[in-house]
Amino acid sequence: MTFLIKMIQFLAALFIIVGTHELGHLLFAKLFKMRVNSYIIGYPPKIFKVKWGETEYALGSIPLGGAVQIAGMVDESLAVDHLQNAPQPWEFRSKPAWQRFLTILGGIIFNLISGMLIWIGITYMVGHSYLPKDEVNKYGIVPNAIGSQMGFKTGDQIIKINGKNFEDFNAILSPNLLLRNKSYYTIKRAGKLLDLPIPDKVIESLSALKKGGIVTPICPCLIHAVATNSSAAQAGLMAGDQIIELGSLATPYLHELAQVVDTYWDKTVEVTYLRNGIKMSTHIQMDPKRLGIQLAGPKYEKLNYSFIESIPVGLGKALELMQGQFLAIWKLITGKLSLKSLSGPIGIAQSFGDEFIGYRFWVLVASLSIAIALVNLLPIPALDGGHASCILYEALSGRKPSDRFLQGAQKLGMLLILLLMLYAFGNDIRKLL
Repeated sequence: MTFLIKMIQFLAALFIIVGTHELGHLLFAKLFKMRVNSYIIGYPPKIFKVKWGETEYALGSIPLGGAVQIAGMVDESLAVDHLQNAPQPWEFRSKPAWQRFLTILGGIIFNLISGMLIWIGITYMVGHSYLPKDEVNKYGIVPNAIGSQMGFKTGDQIIKINGKNFEDFNAILSPNLLLRNKSYYTIKRAGKLLDLPIPDKVIESLSALKKGGIVTPICPCLIHAVATNSSAAQAGLMAGDQIIELGSLATPYLHELAQVVDTYWDKTVEVTYLRNGIKMSTHIQMDPKRLGIQLAGPKYEKLNYSFIESIPVGLGKALELMQGQFLAIWKLITGKLSLKSLSGPIGIAQSFGDEFIGYRFWVLVASLSIAIALVNLLPIPALDGGHASCILYEALSGRKPSDRFLQGAQKLGMLLILLLMLYAFGNDIRKLL
């Protein structure tokens, strides 16, 4: 069932993103009176099709892309018969360079706009929840293996990022920060300030993790709720109690409790706790099925925005995401980021989780829409950026690339994209194993 939920979300996201991208090409082509032969989401064989006017609208059974076939254009269909005839007024090749340029970039434009609009909508509907830095610094942090390698120690307080103050603790994992050169944290340890440099390829280590980051806020073992008729209720524990010992081991903080709790399952152990500052104790049956304790985590703050206020805030989040995606692409191109960090369809599908959460779904749709737009902007043959580069060359030089060159470039680009997709798919399999 969880696999089915993931796949439905993944396919729905692809339908939205690809449909929006191809719609951009379609509308610009029709705006400039180009004949559009077909609009398809997915790849053949077709499972649905309908013809409206001159255009066939279809849904393919292979949901990993889509296409708009514009008359007179050399595209992924590699149809070249029309090139033997003189250009017709309704064909792509007969239109001015600026119209062809906008038509090619139409998908990218629509993906970017849709990503921005989704972020504005999310900001308006959900607001912004954040973990205040000051809340975390009450007790400090505990590092995982990656954080320890970077130099963090339990109890450290993160004071600044790249020498600047910050409010949201989650900013320490911002891709814009982790992808930049010479970034660093300023921490407070035993009353002294220290700078910890961020390794260049730490984001690769993080991408290999299924969840989590480099550090976790330290939290006291404060009981948030106790289920009725549970082992905890029978032992007399109540919401607001703070566990400080389990068995003979001190466990004042959540990470310490997590380290020892597995050794006590299915046993009756003594629990020492604080209630209104008074130290008390009881015995509890550690039955994992009916323990009935919900522990409190760090306290988040929430900001709500009016529709007008949500516009600049949402746009700011979208632009920050674009910047992070651009940095990642640039580091991949320059070799400063390994191709092993790439995810294919399986890795992307895993991101949607085992249950549908509206906020997460739309954040992923917005993120993927922007990522696809920026990747398509690359001047690689077969991508929109490759077609746009040829048109730009024509406009600047006054010489149109030959049809033979365009066909060869299209074939080469399609081969490169196929190899890259196979590599990303291999990364997915490697991570699963």
